Amino acid sequence: MGIVIISDTSCLISLDKIGQLDLLQKLFQHILTTRAVQVEFGKELPNWIRIQEVQNTSKVQELETILDQGEASAIALALETESSLLIIDEKKGRKVAQNLNISIIGTLRVVQMAKQKAIIDSTRPLIEALREAGFRLSPKILDILLKDE
Repeated sequence: MGIVIISDTSCLISLDKIGQLDLLQKLFQHILTTRAVQVEFGKELPNWIRIQEVQNTSKVQELETILDQGEASAIALALETESSLLIIDEKKGRKVAQNLNISIIGTLRVVQMAKQKAIIDSTRPLIEALREAGFRLSPKILDILLKDE
C-alpha cells in the first residue's frame, strides 16, 4: 500500500482556507483522518480523504489529557497504522508524536513537497496566503523557506 498519510485538522483547515486542499491528493495516494478531525474541520471532507476509526480508544483518552481531541485521535491512528506519516503542525502535538516515534511533517513541508514534485511553481504565494489566512510562522522560518525562491 505504501506510505499512509494521516492528517490532523490544522493542515486540512489551512490548505482549505487558501483553496489548496487538493495538494494532498496530488501528493499522496492514501490519506486518512479521524472522525474527531472531521468534526474539527467543520464540514464534509473530500471523498479522497478516508475516515478511519481509532481502535485504541484508551490511547485517545490518555492523549486527550494533554492534547485536543483531533490531535489525540490522529496520533493514536498513526500509532495503529503501519507505514504512516502524520501531518501535524501544533508544537505540543508534534513533540508528543515524536516521543512516540511517529514520523511527522507539517503543512509547510507539504507545500515544499508540492514544489519539489512540480505541482506548484513556487512556494512563496502559498506560504504568503497561509500567513494571511492566520497560519502562524516565525519570521526566522519564513526567511529560511523563502530564501531559495
